[in-house]
Amino acid sequence: MIAQVVPILLAFGANLGDRGETIVAAQTVLAGEPGIRNLVASPLRETIALTTAGPDPDAPRYLNGVAKADTTLTPHELLDVVQRIEAEHGRTRDVRWGDRTLDIDIILFGGRAVQDDRLTVPHPRAFERDFVLSPWLALDPDAVLMGHGRVAELLARVGDTTRPLTAVSDDRASAEHPGVPDAR
Repeated sequence: MIAQVVPILLAFGANLGDRGETIVAAQTVLAGEPGIRNLVASPLRETIALTTAGPDPDAPRYLNGVAKADTTLTPHELLDVVQRIEAEHGRTRDVRWGDRTLDIDIILFGGRAVQDDRLTVPHPRAFERDFVLSPWLALDPDAVLMGHGRVAELLARVGDTTRPLTAVSDDRASAEHPGVPDAR
């Protein structure tokens, strides 16, 4: 049986360590995984940390981006891969929405909806997060979030507080590392 190829969208974030280098390294590892191909990453954007209590301007700022790819993995196999990559980059899960070296979320998995104790796809809060919508719009101006509508309209509704990585002066990741190039 031939495995079905499914388009996916992943979101990446980090606010500890060398944020940009970590995201690019994770995207590079992911692009080389069996069952993943054609990974194309957005430019990275910087945002204020979002905690369970709301935005925290005193916490380390995040770098965020998205990447689209094709996969032959199942949703849970993909989840296992991204969680392994997070752990390899020092991710711990001590505090909900806490500081982290790397966060990788599955935003879309083809046109499928998944909801169980391990995974919810489409991501349940992507429609209200500028740090997902803004880099996604930069990657795909015609993007649509399943169940919510056009990404451009969603971003206009929530507002865009992100800053382009090229405007970030305190991070070594720069325009020379905007993400993983198209791996086609």
